[in-house]
Amino acid sequence: MERPDDAMELLDLILQPAFCVKDGRIQKVNAAAASRMLSVGDALGPLLRTGQEEYAAFTGGCLYLVLEISGAPCGASVTRHGDTDVFLLEQDEEQENLRAMALAAQELREPLSVIMTVTDALFPILTSQEKGMDAQTARINRGLFQMLRVVSNMSDAARFSGETAGHMETRDISQIFDELFERAEGLMAHTGLTLHYTGLRQRVFCLVDGERLERAVYNLLSNAMKFTPKGGAVEAKVQRKGEKLYLSVQDNGCGVPEAIQSTIYSRYLRQPGVEDGRYGIGLGMLLVRSAAACHGGTVLMEQIPDGGVRFTMTIAIRQNVRPTLRSPMLQVDYAGERDHALTELSDSLPSLLYNNIN
Repeated sequence: MERPDDAMELLDLILQPAFCVKDGRIQKVNAAAASRMLSVGDALGPLLRTGQEEYAAFTGGCLYLVLEISGAPCGASVTRHGDTDVFLLEQDEEQENLRAMALAAQELREPLSVIMTVTDALFPILTSQEKGMDAQTARINRGLFQMLRVVSNMSDAARFSGETAGHMETRDISQIFDELFERAEGLMAHTGLTLHYTGLRQRVFCLVDGERLERAVYNLLSNAMKFTPKGGAVEAKVQRKGEKLYLSVQDNGCGVPEAIQSTIYSRYLRQPGVEDGRYGIGLGMLLVRSAAACHGGTVLMEQIPDGGVRFTMTIAIRQNVRPTLRSPMLQVDYAGERDHALTELSDSLPSLLYNNIN
């Protein structure tokens, strides 16, 4: 078992900014963290921009929260080693990498849109004239939806990174969750998995970014589905505790290897082909963490003793205290007006669901 002293000794080997905290104060910083004006002896409390309650209750797993360092927000993942917590900060290069992905996605989106428009018109003709084409066109459709999901994630990762405010409006968040999980439950019934969802018992109106919330929910469900064996179950629950909502999604799969737990929120940095393909390119968890940050919350990953993983995203119940200026321009739909659930869950759903969707 790793000792706290070992964690401190390994700190200097970590290239990204990192520091250790014990009893609420910084015990050690590496060179990259020192360059951000972090010093031994600094109190952690004033640095916490989000996650004060969540960090106070933190006992293990990997917690994503937002710090304020030198007046600017900075995301950090936290893991516990004995009585010492190791904070890994987002790197300056991250935004550059995400912008490069967004530019590549921009180049891919147009030809993909053309292909999907052509297949929309072509496939009904093929299936009506040729027997046995339904299964083939469904497989192609599913592949196109998978490509659309990847391109959308690449395109929006930079736009959604950090806690940048999105299109926030006052809505009944309980209704949003109920509709999303009801849609997902119907689709998951075709995969051999069962979704058990427990929602809020009363309506809760607060400021939300509907698109970010939707994509966070679907990404959490997609990950749970990919790691849950056939015949298994995914548990989802939304609870209110004071002025925060806690959304948890739990699978009964194989869990997350300890070696990658501290980087679970930035897995797009992994080497292609080296790890389990079910992790994808890792942008899904980036969208989840950014959804939590812009709603004043955090994300916690916990290993379940009996097997599986539980992700819990918190959301601050905030009210609109100032008038919102709404643009008369229509927002561009990230999925090109196609079914959002079929797009976001395309890595886990069977091809048959993509037949006759045009």
